[in-house]
Amino acid sequence: MANRNRTAGHNYERILVKEFKELGYQHCCTSRAESKNRDDAGVDLCYSGHFNVQAKYTQNAPNMHTLLASMPEEDGQINVVFHKRKNVGETVTMTKKDFYELHKELDITKNLK
Repeated sequence: MANRNRTAGHNYERILVKEFKELGYQHCCTSRAESKNRDDAGVDLCYSGHFNVQAKYTQNAPNMHTLLASMPEEDGQINVVFHKRKNVGETVTMTKKDFYELHKELDITKNLK
């Protein structure tokens, strides 16, 4: 069972790498392939722009607060957790502070009426 879960998690990371490459992050790769230090810091994707990505493929909801708190705090980086649950869907979670920073960077309010 543990091997199947581990394999599912690694496969999910590879899917995210493919999706990030489609978004234009051509050098994106898994931290397992690129950097043991990043992997040990809870960052699953490297070269993913301003995002430190942690990928979780689990049936049970992971503790998002704990996961986000365990990720490195780096200037200019936004920590996000991608969570996939089989037959349910996927979510992306970030801190409220990072959401507001992203909102400010995108200047979303300029087009509101």
